[in-house]
Amino acid sequence: MVQKIAIIGGGIVGSTAAYYLSQDEYANFEVSMFDEGIGQATKAAAGIISPWLSKRRNKKWFRLASDGAELVAKIAQETKMNDDAYANNGTIITRKNKESLDELYKIALEREKSNPQMGSVQYISKDEIKNLIPIIKNSPYDGLFVPGGSRIDGNLYCQHLLNIAMKRNLSIYKGKVKLINDNQILYKGKIFTFDKIILATGAWSKEILANLKINLNLRPQKGQLIELRIANNEFINKMPVMMPESEYDFIPVGREKLIIGATHDNDQGFDLKHEKSVDIALVKTANNLINNVKANDIILSKVGTRAYTDDFSPFLGMIPGHPSLFIGTGLGSSGLTTGPIVSKLIVDLIKNKKIDLNQYQKPISTYIN
Repeated sequence: MVQKIAIIGGGIVGSTAAYYLSQDEYANFEVSMFDEGIGQATKAAAGIISPWLSKRRNKKWFRLASDGAELVAKIAQETKMNDDAYANNGTIITRKNKESLDELYKIALEREKSNPQMGSVQYISKDEIKNLIPIIKNSPYDGLFVPGGSRIDGNLYCQHLLNIAMKRNLSIYKGKVKLINDNQILYKGKIFTFDKIILATGAWSKEILANLKINLNLRPQKGQLIELRIANNEFINKMPVMMPESEYDFIPVGREKLIIGATHDNDQGFDLKHEKSVDIALVKTANNLINNVKANDIILSKVGTRAYTDDFSPFLGMIPGHPSLFIGTGLGSSGLTTGPIVSKLIVDLIKNKKIDLNQYQKPISTYIN
C-alpha cells in the first residue's frame, strides 16, 4: 500500500528527510515537498561541523550534535558529495591565553574516548596555523587542531540530497502552504491529503501550526555571513576552518573564496534585510587575520533566520495528540550539525522503528503547548 508523505520545508531537515525516505526500504512511499524558500537558514548557511569541544553543559544536546557530526560525514561519503558541499579538512580553535587552551585540551582528551570521529586533538602554534592556512598573516594566538572538523555549505548539501531523492520518489512544489489539519495541506487553492506530514519549517513552525491552535516555545534569530573573493596566490586545497576566539568563523573554501560569519541577532525577528554595517563587522574579522580586505571584496552576502528554543535545545518527534504530524526544529546555530540526525530520527519514527529520544532531548511536551 502506498503511503503519502508531505515534507513542508526544504532546508537541512527537509532535504535530509527526503533523502532517507527515498531509500529502497521506503519504495512504497510517495513523498511531496512544499518549500517557499524565503529566509531559509540552510540556504544562507555555510559553517563548521566540530561540536566536540563545546563547553555547553547540556549533555543531551552534545549527544545529538556528536552523533549528528558522525552522520553528516557518513551521508557525504555514501552519496559521493563533492568538496564544495562538504570537506573534512579539520578545525582550528584558538584561545587568547594558555590556561584557557589547556582547559580546552583536557576536554578534548576526555571526549576523544567516546567520539573517535574527532580524531587526536593536538596543540598548534601560531606559525603552524599559518602553514596550514597560508593566507593568514596575523594569527595572534595558539590553538588546538581537531582533525575530524569539517566545513559544509548548507545550500549545496541540500540540493545534492534533493537531486538524489527526485530521481526516486520525491516531487517538489514551490510556494507557501497552509496546514488545514493533521493530514491536509492547502497549496495554491487545492487541498492535498497525506498519511503523514513532516514539519521542517524552522523558525516559521509557530506560524504554520497556529491554525491548529498549537503553540511552540520557539523564537527567530537573524544571521548574516559574507563570501569574499581574495586575490591571493597562497590559497591551497584542503585548508582547515578556524574558530578564532572573539571573532567570527573563518572558512576558506578554496579557489580564492573565503567565508566569514555568521552573526547572531536576537532582536530583528523575521527581518531578512541585508545590513551593510554587519558586512563591515565581518570584514573586520577577515582583516584581523589577513591583510587589506575591503568591502568591495565581498562577492555575496547571505541572510537567514534560525529557530531557537528558550533552552537552546532542538526538539523533534510526533506532536502530542497529533499522530500524523512530525516536527524537527529549534536547531539554532548548530543546524548544519544536528539537522541531519533530527531528520533521520523523524523518518525512523514514521517507520515505527524503536528509538530512544530521551538520550537526545527533554520530552517534546517541554516545547509544545
